Amino acid sequence: MARAVQAFLLALRDLPNARVLRILALSLFLTLLLFVAAGAAILFAARRLLDHGRWLGESGTDMASALLVLLLVAGSWLLFRAAAIVVVGLFADGIVAEVEGRHYPAAAGRAVPVGWGRGIRLALASLGRLIAGNLVALPFYILLLVTGVGTVLLALGVNALLLGRDLEAMVLARHPDRPRFDRGARWTAGLLSAASFLVPVVNLLAPIVSAAMAVHLLHLPRRAPTMKDRG
Repeated sequence: MARAVQAFLLALRDLPNARVLRILALSLFLTLLLFVAAGAAILFAARRLLDHGRWLGESGTDMASALLVLLLVAGSWLLFRAAAIVVVGLFADGIVAEVEGRHYPAAAGRAVPVGWGRGIRLALASLGRLIAGNLVALPFYILLLVTGVGTVLLALGVNALLLGRDLEAMVLARHPDRPRFDRGARWTAGLLSAASFLVPVVNLLAPIVSAAMAVHLLHLPRRAPTMKDRG
């Protein structure tokens, strides 16, 4: 856990870097564009389906459209994260390479370039896990709505697991010879990333900070195994 927190704090220090800021600005613009386009497309498709079916009448269709807008707003965190995953996947290698080059030049020299094709495949795999994981958890999200906070806490836990896996895959793509993150570090990194996506304004920085955090987590010295770990 301590390594993941340290990696997160180091990632925050990387934000003022000029190249990181350029990647952040471009990825943020594309993410917001994709986010708005996806939301508009979902709303338009649902509206056309209701109009075509004429199941609810004009007033019912208007009410259903308003409900859909509310659902989109409520689910905007997942929709934004989905858009961010796709976009950051396109820039992930550049972000990781920049952070490695500044802090871990020896490791950067040994890295395997990921390339656009592999980056897109990683992004799509991450998107698939996001959709599948949250669809499986959806009935539990609905059941926990009555608790007030249960849905948010479950979503945070589910997406912490998913994001931890995504961040690990992102950096290990450049270093396939390195061991995987230990379970605690992967979970904590995913939790910090998932929590960042929940905070307004901070969620705009979350994809870049999460990628930089994963780099530091990969290269920071690991603690020596204890007798408990060995047993």
